[in-house]
Parts: sequence; C-alpha cells; structure tokens
Amino acid sequence: MFGVRVDKKRLLKRRIRRRKILLILECFCLTVLLVTAFFIHQIEKLDYTKLDESVLECQNTPKGYFNFALFGLDSREGELEGGVRSDCIMIANLDTRTGELKLVSVYRDTLLKQQDGTYDKANAAYSYGGPQEAIAMLNRNLDLGIEQYAAVNFNSLSEIVDILGGIDIELTSEEIFWLNGYAAETSQVVGKETTHIDENAPGVHHLDGIQAVSFTRIRYTQGDDFKRAQRQRIVLEQILKKIKSSGPWKWMQIVENVLPQISTNMDTATLLKLGAQMFHLKIGEMKGFPFDIATSDSVIGLAGSYAAAIGHADNVKQLHEFFFQEMDYQPSEVVLQVDADVAYLTGIYPENYIQ
Repeated sequence: MFGVRVDKKRLLKRRIRRRKILLILECFCLTVLLVTAFFIHQIEKLDYTKLDESVLECQNTPKGYFNFALFGLDSREGELEGGVRSDCIMIANLDTRTGELKLVSVYRDTLLKQQDGTYDKANAAYSYGGPQEAIAMLNRNLDLGIEQYAAVNFNSLSEIVDILGGIDIELTSEEIFWLNGYAAETSQVVGKETTHIDENAPGVHHLDGIQAVSFTRIRYTQGDDFKRAQRQRIVLEQILKKIKSSGPWKWMQIVENVLPQISTNMDTATLLKLGAQMFHLKIGEMKGFPFDIATSDSVIGLAGSYAAAIGHADNVKQLHEFFFQEMDYQPSEVVLQVDADVAYLTGIYPENYIQ
C-alpha cells in the first residue's frame, strides 16, 4: 500500500509539472501572437510607397542575398518622397543563410549617371525622382538588383536612439566642438533639448538622440564627407547592436513611435522576415563606396566639388566581391560606359592618378 501511494504522488507531481510547462508554452505562444499582431497593426501605419519596378534597372541578385537601400534625409519639413537630397545613402546586404549584414555607404558627392543620361552627385537622384530614381541610380551605376528601400529623417533617427536609451560613441575634441554646434540646430528642428559636451573631454561619451544625429552631420573635420559617411555607419552599427539586445518591449516602442515616420515599399511579409532576422543578425563589415576615391574641383560642364572613383568599373568589381564573394565579376556595358565617362569628365584615370 505504501508503494502505491508513492507512485500516485509521483504521478501527481508529473501532471502538475506538465501543466506548468503547457501553461508556459501557451503564454509564450500567446505573447508571440500578440506581438506579431501588434507589429502587423503598426506596419499598416507606414508611409508605404509603391514603386514602378520596371524602371528600377535591376540586375540579378545572387541567390541567398537580400539587398535594400537606406536613405537618410535632411528634410526639415518631414518630406520623404522627393524634393530633398539624401544626406545619407547606404546599401544593406543581408546574407539570408548566415544572418550577416554588411553595409556600404555611397558617398553623396560621388559623380554618377542620372536617369536622363547626365552626370551629377549621387544624392541628386532622390531630389529629382524620390526613392524610385535613387534606387535606379544605384542599380544603374553599380550593377545591383535593389528593389526595396527605407527612408528616414532627423526626427525618426533621434527618436530611435532615445528609445534605446542612447548610444556610446568615441569622440575627439574636434568632433565634440562641431557636434555641439550642430546640436543647437538639430534640437530646434527635432523639437527636443539636449546637453553640452565638454570639448576638453575627448573619449567615449553616451549620446542622446539629438547628439547622435548631430554627430552624423559633422563634415568639417579631416576626411570631410568621407569621414561623415563613416560616422553615419558607426551610429547605425551602434543602433543595430542595441536593437538586437534590447528585447521586445523596446522593439514595440520603436515600431509604434518611429514606423509612421518611415517611408518604404517593403510589404508586411518582408518587414516581418527582416524582424525575425534580428534574433540571429550578425553585423558584418562596413565600407564606403567608391573604395578607391579622389576629389575633383574641375568637372567638365559642372560646378562644385565632386568625388569620383579611381576606376569606376574596378570599384564595382570590388563591391560585388565584398557583398557576394564574386571574385571574377565582369561589369556590365553600362558600368563600363560610366567608367569611361567619369574618367573623361574628371580627368581621373587609374593609370595616371598619383595620390
């Protein structure tokens, strides 16, 4: 009899344990369903823009990769669709098999072929034709197959950083000086206050949203706009790291407060897939394009200072090797023509360029 009672107790404990496990699983599934439903509901508030895919000039993207464009806009009135130049142009490359994300900044002053066949700075395309022409410009000049994009302005970037509780960035005294200067204007545009950083205290500083945006706007230090693009990549990298480790509550805050300020043509399914990738996202190497670059104050038929690739076609080959591990990539006829045109317009030829 005693042995039977012991078996019944064990059986009862097992049943209680199973019920607890089932309850935990049910709560987990319910939470996932509620979070997914919340995300879908908020995604519907996005500034969704339908693009004409027939004019994007897409090339084939190697299997296993997903490319999309990111545009950071200096839009004081909140414009997201055009009429404003893109201060930041990035190409994100996601290896869907490994979860590795690589980023390339396209320097905004880079001389590239526009839709009408003329040449202008890369950031002019967004002003001329919004995201549709900006994506076509990237595909045309770089032999890429980009179809999706996201565009953000000052406000949304600042808000993301604040929701995440700020980011840590190493600053020089010179960067602090310019950051403080930009912060006054950025604070006025965004409508938030910030604090002053001591110029005599270089090192790692914890930046709020206004300060982080101001850091990305600095261009008056050694390296000019090339260094500015590097700062933008640094900030984005820190944001991605914090998003990855912040958890569902922060994600939901970002989705609720920031998504309505973002313009994109990504559908709900694509956005949910990208969101799911966050769980095993690996932040890979970040670079600037062109990899080999020079500046020119004398471009035929154009006024102002431009950046130009030292051998545009070779830089496109390097880009495909960096993104897709295509070691023997052969640029298209369009890219070869861009290569010849840029060299002619700037006088910058690889064989006679001396740094």
